[in-house]
Formats: sequence, C-alpha cells, structure tokens
Amino acid sequence: MAEPGAAGRDPEAVSRFVESFAAQLVDAGMQRMAARVFAALLSSDAGALTSAELGEQLQVSPAAVSGAVRYLSQVHMVSREREPGSRRERYRVHSDQWYEAITNRDAVLKRWEQTLRAGVDSLGAESPGGRRMAETLAFFEFLEGELTKLMERWRVERARTFGGA
Repeated sequence: MAEPGAAGRDPEAVSRFVESFAAQLVDAGMQRMAARVFAALLSSDAGALTSAELGEQLQVSPAAVSGAVRYLSQVHMVSREREPGSRRERYRVHSDQWYEAITNRDAVLKRWEQTLRAGVDSLGAESPGGRRMAETLAFFEFLEGELTKLMERWRVERARTFGGA
C-alpha cells in the first residue's frame, strides 16, 4: 500500500526496497521485525508512521510493531511522538539516526572497557587469556577514540553536503 501523500510512488518497488534493506540489516545482526520497521520508516516521506500504518504496510500485527519499536527506541534509531490532538503515537526516524545510534554506542564501549580491564586484572596481564583481554581492551579504546574523531568529521561533512545542523 502506498504511503499517504506519496503520489507517484510504486508501492511494489517500495515494498521490495523495504524487504531488501531489512534483509541486509538482519544479516548485519538486527532483529528481523525491527529491521523491517526501520526500513519502512526510513523510506517514508514523512519519516514517521503510526503503528497502524506500519502494520498495514508490513502486514504485521500491532504487537510485532510495538516490540520492534521498543528495540529501535532502545538503540536510539527511532523515537516516539504523540500525534497532536490524539492518543496515537507516531514513530519517527530522524535524519541523523545513524549518527545517534553510533555515538550512543559510546556507553556500551565504556562498559566493555571496564569489564575487560577487570578481566585483565583477574586473569593476569601476562597470562595468555590476560594478553587477549588486554589486546581486546586496547582495540575498544582505539575504536572509541577513532569514533569520536570520525563522528566530528561526519558532522562537518553532513553540514557541507546537506546544510544545517
């Protein structure tokens, strides 16, 4: 089904894109329904759809949409908003969703680093396991520093290419 206000769209082509991109996200480790919901939101003109609209487009139950949106909200890829004058929620993907999803991984990296430090301490830095933990810790510390620089470069590139913030 075509999105409201999406004149000129080929609903079949949109559906093929959503399913194809969702399959690639699943291959990368995302939950299947979350991937489908995310791809549908990303391809929508408004960048926001209600649960009913998502369910109709994807031909799934409201419960399936709810679970997917809960996951996508937790990983900062979509947000919920109330429709003005309504109790219905709309789910929105933002233009900077990838930036937000990646930069919010910083907290995960920090937790992993703390755990790995404890692993090095408990295994002993000179033991084979301790050395592997130390190398893994060094990798995540390196990654964290590089991601900070990379995200700053992306902000500059995004502003240059697409304007605004």
